[in-house]
Amino acid sequence: MLDINDERWSNLQGGYKVVYDPRPALRALALRYDDKSVWDEFWEELHHQGDVGDASYAAIPEIVRISTEHVPANWAAYGLAAVIEEARRTDERNPPIPDWIEPHYNTAWRTLFHLALRDLETETDETFLSQALAVVALHRGMLGLARMTMCTEDEREEMLKAYWGS
Repeated sequence: MLDINDERWSNLQGGYKVVYDPRPALRALALRYDDKSVWDEFWEELHHQGDVGDASYAAIPEIVRISTEHVPANWAAYGLAAVIEEARRTDERNPPIPDWIEPHYNTAWRTLFHLALRDLETETDETFLSQALAVVALHRGMLGLARMTMCTEDEREEMLKAYWGS
C-alpha cells in the first residue's frame, strides 16, 4: 500500500490541475464511510470535466482499501474509480500514473473488480449496478461497454432510440 506519510502526497494534483492532498478526506472516509460530504469532496477534487491528476490515481488504492471493510462497498467507490480510469484511458491531457503509484493502483483495480463481482450478487439499485458494471467492464478492457454502463438509464434509452430508430 502507498505510505500515507510519504511527502509526495502533499504535492499531488487533482482534477483541477492544482495541488490537492486527499489524505484528510481519506482519513475522514475511514471514519465515516457513508458520509456524502466526503464522497462529494472526492468527486469535486479528483475529477473535473474529464481531467484527473496524480492525486486521483493515488487516492484510488486507499479508497479501495477502505471499501474492502464494507459490504456492500459504496457505489461512489465504483463510480469514482471508473470515471478516473475512463479519463486516464481516453484523454491524452491527463498525466500517466506515476511509477511510485502504479503498482498500488493496479492492485487496487484487481481488488475493486472482485468487490464489484461480490456486490453485484446482491445489489439492485440502478446507480450502484451501473457503476459496478463499469468497473467490471474496465477491468476486462471493454472501454465502450464501461462508458455505456456509466450513463443513466435515460441516456442509454436515448442512445438506443437514436441507433434503433424507435
